[in-house]
Amino acid sequence: MADDLGDKTEDPTDKRLGEARQDGNIAKSVDLSAALDLIGAALALWLLGGSLLGGSRLLMAELLGSAGDLRDSADIASVVIGAAWQGLRSAGPVMGVLAVIVVVAQLQQVGLHVTGKPLEPRLDRMDPIKGLGRLFSRKSLVKTGTGMVKLAAVGVAVGVAAMQNAEQIVRLPLLEAPAAYAAMGRILAEILAWMLALLLAIGVADWWYQKWEHRQELRMTKQQVKDEREENEGDPQFKQRRLQMARQWASQQAKKTVPTADVVVTNPTHYAVALRYDRATMAAPRVVAKGEDWMALRIRQIAAVHGVAIVERPPLARAIYAGSKVGQEVKPELYAAVAEVLAYVYRLKGAGPEQAAAG
Repeated sequence: MADDLGDKTEDPTDKRLGEARQDGNIAKSVDLSAALDLIGAALALWLLGGSLLGGSRLLMAELLGSAGDLRDSADIASVVIGAAWQGLRSAGPVMGVLAVIVVVAQLQQVGLHVTGKPLEPRLDRMDPIKGLGRLFSRKSLVKTGTGMVKLAAVGVAVGVAAMQNAEQIVRLPLLEAPAAYAAMGRILAEILAWMLALLLAIGVADWWYQKWEHRQELRMTKQQVKDEREENEGDPQFKQRRLQMARQWASQQAKKTVPTADVVVTNPTHYAVALRYDRATMAAPRVVAKGEDWMALRIRQIAAVHGVAIVERPPLARAIYAGSKVGQEVKPELYAAVAEVLAYVYRLKGAGPEQAAAG
């Protein structure tokens, strides 16, 4: 019932988008796919049209030449098989290129995704009231408007090409057949180029609109977002992923701050607190990193690598860990104990990091 608890003002979550994709509800522009298919078909015919035409001539010659030699069904079958093979050789490359272009045009929008959900029968699709609502919905109106714009685009393409080639069109009756055919081919190619460019622009615009419309349809109420968050937080896998991300972030921060510390105070294994003190800029020692268990071990490892002194003071480590956050100065009541540790570290600095860590 969360759908009814407020307006859908929130953007869809990744989970909701993923569920919609599993159901086959994916943003897709039919106009963009059609434009890409037409462009691919035009390129295929331009590149392979010569071989297709030559193959068609051979096929026609073979059929006409063998027409008088047909005596029985075996002859007919032989001619049909030969014609089919010749037709496949001629049209096969063009059809193969077109098939690849159609597949690429689909993958470009929706990726590789196969589902039978859209084919499942749904009673709500048979509801005449909802059907009437879909008929006058924003999506239907946009689709109708897009169709009108496409018709206008075709008219513009024909008009522009006609105006640019008006003189050649007028002179067509005066030309010999080969020259007239060549001129007509150039004019038709120009019309096709204009038309495909306009259809591609319309398709790209429609694609962006379909993506926006798709997200609008999947918008959620605040209650839905809250319910999903609570559901995810109860998921052990989600908790594990969140814990891993938190550990990674904490480890990255420790790599930056622990090397700047003067000392790491430990429990020795359960807690570790890295302290830094600069008399010129700090009124008291400051916590630059802290952690327990796994994070405490990570802090000690980083400190050992960078030669930061490690001092075992269990009560002090627990007190600093509980009383100060990262970036804060230690509590005044701990000044004396921390000063004693720092003085000890400063005395050992001349003896080397190894002896300081052993202290």
